[in-house]
Amino acid sequence: MLDFTRSFITWTTQPRGRHPYYKWDGGFVGDPGDVYRVRTQVDSTMFVIEPDTGVETPFYLSYPCRTEMTIATDQFFMIPSGEWRACFGRDAVVPIARRPSSEREVRGRAPFSERYSDMDFALVDRSNVDALTNGEGVNEATQAGDVINGQTTYRDASTGLDIRIEFPIRLMNLDPEHAKFQLCCGPVILPDLTTWDGRGLDRVFLAEVAFSSFDYVEFILRREIEPAESEKAWFHEVRGRDRLELWDPEDHPPEPVRQTRPSPTVYHETRAFPAKNVILRAS
Repeated sequence: MLDFTRSFITWTTQPRGRHPYYKWDGGFVGDPGDVYRVRTQVDSTMFVIEPDTGVETPFYLSYPCRTEMTIATDQFFMIPSGEWRACFGRDAVVPIARRPSSEREVRGRAPFSERYSDMDFALVDRSNVDALTNGEGVNEATQAGDVINGQTTYRDASTGLDIRIEFPIRLMNLDPEHAKFQLCCGPVILPDLTTWDGRGLDRVFLAEVAFSSFDYVEFILRREIEPAESEKAWFHEVRGRDRLELWDPEDHPPEPVRQTRPSPTVYHETRAFPAKNVILRAS
């Protein structure tokens, strides 16, 4: 059982260089050659498991932040605003899907060495953990104020791989009289197994998770959408520093490095699986 409140990912950026096109690339406010450190909490975990060998490949979802200017003294939040999250594999950053699962995306995972000069995973496990597999125990632990995590494991029919997801339970609905419960938590990450190559993934989906029994789980996936034409004027209006400001306004960055405005997101596509669910309790 992971102690999410004390589990962190920490890295140091590569020395900042002058971007050939964008003045505020990545939102960084500083001088060429500057570096900075980042520490972010782990929000959820996912393991791709090969049943025949027992090999488990880990992935970690970071805590979110708004798109911002770093490290600044004012005008911290960029408008238009978006959400920044990252999925980290054991040696690479994995793109989080922007499009629905039916559409391909050209982005792929990037080795840590391309972006960071160091990367550290400080993961803390809790001791004295009980696995709850009945409604009475879940109701008791929740009402007692215990720390509880959700864990769900399902098998992907197309690949035969097992996927195990663990997350902190921040919301629990209870019916103590009938020993019923229902959690709705997240975000968590789901793999796009069409991109699995035996070592890693090139896309994951951000999702919310819900279950009320120990043998079934549902997820709802997030995707970006295009604002209506009537909303674009205010949605794309820049206030403060413009993250897409060019050194030379006459430049036209080529497609591989061209940046776009943030898009709004919705949760829309659902997936359901037979699963092995458990509630982990630390008193």
